[in-house]
Amino acid sequence: MKYGEITLGQVEAIINKLGGMKGVKLFLSGELVIKKIERKFKIWKKVKFDTNLKTITDFLCALRNDKFRITDFASTMIRGFNLTKNPKKIEINLIKVTVGELGLKKHTVYSYDEVYKKAKEFGLELCPPEVGPQLRLQYKDQPQGENILVAMNPISRFNDPSLFCLQHDDSKLWLSASWGGTGSWWSFDSQWIFCYK
Repeated sequence: MKYGEITLGQVEAIINKLGGMKGVKLFLSGELVIKKIERKFKIWKKVKFDTNLKTITDFLCALRNDKFRITDFASTMIRGFNLTKNPKKIEINLIKVTVGELGLKKHTVYSYDEVYKKAKEFGLELCPPEVGPQLRLQYKDQPQGENILVAMNPISRFNDPSLFCLQHDDSKLWLSASWGGTGSWWSFDSQWIFCYK
């Protein structure tokens, strides 16, 4: 048999998914076609890129002037990225999803690469680095206890690749950093921000 590793239980599960033997016959005759379900995501927020923030110093001053807390690591990350050059104000659609909502299983931890690979299957994209600080400035009603990771190309801080993280802890709104290198793992219920066209 070509697929010797398949079990009878798996064969029965496939038949059940097809709707029993009638479904199997329809599938084999070509009358039943199986299509991948397309997942549609609801836009969570639209982040506007404030073109008045032209320099790294502008970002840091805006965060401090609005009384946001910023960790030393996040501050180092801001100093380490190149600003996207766009003369117009742009707006990016953001999706907030948990690892589980991407279809990954419970009671397992996942690497950054696994989370991103799964998100990419649904047409979700990495965010430009400015999304972290821009969203922090615009997301002032973040619920207490919420912790969101920004899916992005990690920025190296002290030789450690890191992602921006938005937190509301101890009644304070934070822009912090989370390690995003090889060997970093996230749970089924961790929340992520992706870009969505």
